[in-house]
Parts: sequence; C-alpha cells; structure tokens
Amino acid sequence: MNKRKTVGQISAELLAKDLKCTHTAIDQTDENLTDYEKNIHITLDNNKKKFPNSDFYIVVLIKRERLMSNVIRNYFFARLSCPTPNYDQIVYKYHHDDDNLEFLWVVPDRETCKEMIINKANVPIEQWELLSYILKYADGSLYALAKDLNGERMDSPILKE
Repeated sequence: MNKRKTVGQISAELLAKDLKCTHTAIDQTDENLTDYEKNIHITLDNNKKKFPNSDFYIVVLIKRERLMSNVIRNYFFARLSCPTPNYDQIVYKYHHDDDNLEFLWVVPDRETCKEMIINKANVPIEQWELLSYILKYADGSLYALAKDLNGERMDSPILKE
C-alpha cells in the first residue's frame, strides 16, 4: 500500500535538511496562490446563497502553523460587515447589485510590513501596490475605510460584528 506522507512529516523533513535557502517570498506566495482563485470562487458562490440579495465581504486569513513554521495556510470565509484591518489578511467586497467582487486590501505579516516601511525607498516597483496597502494600514486609512463601509463614524469605539 502506497501511503502518502502527512504535512507534518514533509514539514519536519524539510526543516531537518540543512539546505541553503533559495526559496524567496515571491516563490512562497506563488505556491500559496495555487488554489487561491478557486477557493475565492467557492467562497463567493457558497455565500451568494447564504446572503441572497446582500453585499458581503470575503476575508482570507493567512496562518503559519505553529509547530510547522514552513507551512502556511489560507482560510476563506465571508461576513456581512467589513472586518477591522489586521496583519495576514486579504479582504474583498462582493457587490450584489452588479455581481462584482472588489479587491479592498492586503496586509502581510508584521515583519514584512516593518521591513517594507523601513526600506520603502528601495521597494521594487512591482511591490509598490503592496507597499501602498501597508502604508494605509499603518496610517489608519484602512481602518477608516472599514468604518466607512460599515456606516460607522470614526469616533465610534468598535466595528459592528
């Protein structure tokens, strides 16, 4: 019987190898996005039925496994209110009236954000859009957008659930 290895076994084997790291953040992103678009469409289709005649938000949370630091997973879900911006998050808004999915923002992990802000003058042109979201997160613009999309005033203490 040909038994497949678990993610944990593969992760442990890769961590145990003493290889020179040639795997870039861009390579990792490409790997993580393999089924990304398919999962966005599945989440969209499932929640069009769950929230008929409504706008809603699709949130993608990016989680690094605690015990397997080289394993990253995306978690897809939908909600009626716009989430509070946070690290490791991608947010879309589905507009029911025109059946359109709008990309709102992406905020990578804390370390990437810090590194890009510190080195913003040297960020390659292909990463400028990502840098713009990081800067909007840092200056509170994404938070203000979320509050506005939820119909809340900036001085209200919390976003509605």
